[in-house]
Amino acid sequence: MKAESFLPDDYRPAEDEPFMNERQSEYFRLKLLAWKNDLMADTRDTLEGLQDGTRNIPDVTDRASEETDRALELRTRDRQRKLVSKIDAALRRIDEGEFGYCEVTGEPISLKRLDARPIATMSLEAQERHERREKVHRDD
Repeated sequence: MKAESFLPDDYRPAEDEPFMNERQSEYFRLKLLAWKNDLMADTRDTLEGLQDGTRNIPDVTDRASEETDRALELRTRDRQRKLVSKIDAALRRIDEGEFGYCEVTGEPISLKRLDARPIATMSLEAQERHERREKVHRDD
Protein backbone atom coordinates (compact mmCIF):
# COMPACT_ATOMS: atom_id res chain seq x y z
CA MET A 1 0.00 0.00 0.00
CA LYS A 2 1.19 3.47 -0.84
CA ALA A 3 2.49 5.63 1.99
CA GLU A 4 0.09 8.44 2.87
CA SER A 5 1.16 11.88 1.77
CA PHE A 6 0.65 14.86 4.04
CA LEU A 7 -2.47 16.89 3.37
CA PRO A 8 -3.39 19.97 5.37
CA ASP A 9 -6.68 19.57 7.28
CA ASP A 10 -8.24 22.43 5.33
CA TYR A 11 -7.18 21.15 1.88
CA ARG A 12 -9.92 21.11 -0.76
CA PRO A 13 -9.32 20.21 -4.43
CA ALA A 14 -9.36 23.29 -6.62
CA GLU A 15 -10.15 23.75 -10.30
CA ASP A 16 -6.92 25.73 -10.83
CA GLU A 17 -4.62 22.77 -10.06
CA PRO A 18 -3.92 19.82 -12.38
CA PHE A 19 -6.83 17.38 -12.38
CA MET A 20 -6.33 14.30 -10.18
CA ASN A 21 -2.86 15.29 -9.15
CA GLU A 22 -1.29 13.48 -6.19
CA ARG A 23 -2.91 15.76 -3.60
CA GLN A 24 -6.38 15.42 -5.10
CA SER A 25 -6.03 11.65 -5.35
CA GLU A 26 -4.92 11.45 -1.73
CA TYR A 27 -7.76 13.75 -0.65
CA PHE A 28 -10.34 11.46 -2.26
CA ARG A 29 -8.60 8.31 -0.99
CA LEU A 30 -8.79 9.61 2.60
CA LYS A 31 -12.40 10.72 2.12
CA LEU A 32 -13.40 7.30 0.80
CA LEU A 33 -11.53 5.44 3.55
CA ALA A 34 -13.17 7.57 6.27
CA TRP A 35 -16.60 6.92 4.72
CA LYS A 36 -15.91 3.18 4.55
CA ASN A 37 -14.72 3.11 8.17
CA ASP A 38 -17.92 4.86 9.30
CA LEU A 39 -20.06 2.35 7.42
CA MET A 40 -18.13 -0.59 8.85
CA ALA A 41 -18.51 0.77 12.38
CA ASP A 42 -22.26 1.13 11.83
CA THR A 43 -22.39 -2.47 10.63
CA ARG A 44 -20.54 -3.71 13.71
CA ASP A 45 -22.93 -1.76 15.95
CA THR A 46 -25.92 -3.27 14.16
CA LEU A 47 -24.59 -6.80 14.50
CA GLU A 48 -23.93 -6.30 18.19
CA GLY A 49 -27.40 -4.83 18.64
CA LEU A 50 -29.04 -7.72 16.83
CA GLN A 51 -27.14 -10.26 18.94
CA ASP A 52 -27.89 -8.47 22.19
CA GLY A 53 -31.42 -7.54 21.24
CA THR A 54 -32.94 -10.99 20.97
CA ARG A 55 -35.41 -11.02 23.79
CA ASN A 56 -38.88 -12.33 24.40
CA ILE A 57 -41.43 -9.52 24.08
CA PRO A 58 -44.86 -10.65 25.29
CA ASP A 59 -46.88 -7.84 23.69
CA VAL A 60 -47.67 -8.67 20.05
CA THR A 61 -47.69 -5.04 18.96
CA ASP A 62 -44.34 -4.32 20.57
CA ARG A 63 -42.86 -7.47 19.05
CA ALA A 64 -44.15 -6.53 15.60
CA SER A 65 -42.72 -3.03 15.98
CA GLU A 66 -39.32 -4.42 16.97
CA GLU A 67 -39.34 -6.85 14.04
CA THR A 68 -40.16 -4.00 11.67
CA ASP A 69 -37.30 -1.95 13.12
CA ARG A 70 -34.92 -4.89 12.67
CA ALA A 71 -36.02 -5.46 9.08
CA LEU A 72 -35.49 -1.78 8.30
CA GLU A 73 -32.06 -1.86 9.95
CA LEU A 74 -31.06 -4.93 7.94
CA ARG A 75 -32.20 -3.31 4.67
CA THR A 76 -30.16 -0.24 5.55
CA ARG A 77 -27.10 -2.39 6.24
CA ASP A 78 -27.58 -4.20 2.93
CA ARG A 79 -27.57 -0.85 1.11
CA GLN A 80 -24.45 0.10 3.03
CA ARG A 81 -22.79 -3.21 2.10
CA LYS A 82 -23.37 -2.36 -1.56
CA LEU A 83 -22.01 1.12 -0.92
CA VAL A 84 -18.84 -0.34 0.62
CA SER A 85 -18.26 -2.33 -2.57
CA LYS A 86 -18.64 0.89 -4.61
CA ILE A 87 -16.16 2.61 -2.28
CA ASP A 88 -13.72 -0.28 -2.77
CA ALA A 89 -14.14 0.06 -6.54
CA ALA A 90 -13.43 3.82 -6.30
CA LEU A 91 -10.30 3.11 -4.24
CA ARG A 92 -9.15 0.65 -6.93
CA ARG A 93 -9.74 3.33 -9.59
CA ILE A 94 -7.55 5.71 -7.58
CA ASP A 95 -4.77 3.10 -7.44
CA GLU A 96 -5.10 2.50 -11.18
CA GLY A 97 -5.16 6.22 -12.03
CA GLU A 98 -8.69 6.04 -13.47
CA PHE A 99 -10.50 7.84 -10.65
CA GLY A 100 -12.35 11.03 -11.52
CA TYR A 101 -12.88 10.25 -15.19
CA CYS A 102 -16.28 9.48 -16.68
CA GLU A 103 -16.58 5.83 -17.68
CA VAL A 104 -18.80 6.84 -20.63
CA THR A 105 -17.05 9.88 -22.10
CA GLY A 106 -13.58 9.66 -20.57
CA GLU A 107 -13.85 13.33 -19.59
CA PRO A 108 -13.01 14.52 -16.07
CA ILE A 109 -15.90 14.45 -13.58
CA SER A 110 -16.30 17.83 -11.88
CA LEU A 111 -14.53 18.20 -8.53
CA LYS A 112 -17.77 19.42 -6.96
CA ARG A 113 -19.54 16.23 -8.03
CA LEU A 114 -16.68 14.05 -6.79
CA ASP A 115 -16.57 15.89 -3.48
CA ALA A 116 -20.32 15.36 -3.02
CA ARG A 117 -20.32 11.77 -4.33
CA PRO A 118 -16.80 10.34 -4.49
CA ILE A 119 -18.06 7.01 -5.84
CA ALA A 120 -19.40 8.69 -9.01
CA THR A 121 -18.33 6.97 -12.20
CA MET A 122 -20.03 9.29 -14.67
CA SER A 123 -20.07 13.01 -15.26
CA LEU A 124 -23.30 14.77 -14.37
CA GLU A 125 -24.32 15.01 -18.03
CA ALA A 126 -23.62 11.33 -18.71
CA GLN A 127 -25.49 10.33 -15.54
CA GLU A 128 -28.51 12.41 -16.57
CA ARG A 129 -28.51 10.81 -20.05
CA HIS A 130 -28.25 7.38 -18.45
CA GLU A 131 -31.17 8.07 -16.10
CA ARG A 132 -33.33 9.46 -18.94
CA ARG A 133 -32.66 6.35 -21.04
CA GLU A 134 -33.36 4.14 -18.03
CA LYS A 135 -36.67 5.91 -17.43
CA VAL A 136 -37.73 5.62 -21.07
CA HIS A 137 -36.98 1.88 -21.14
CA ARG A 138 -38.63 1.31 -17.77
CA ASP A 139 -41.88 2.90 -18.99
CA ASP A 140 -42.17 0.43 -21.88
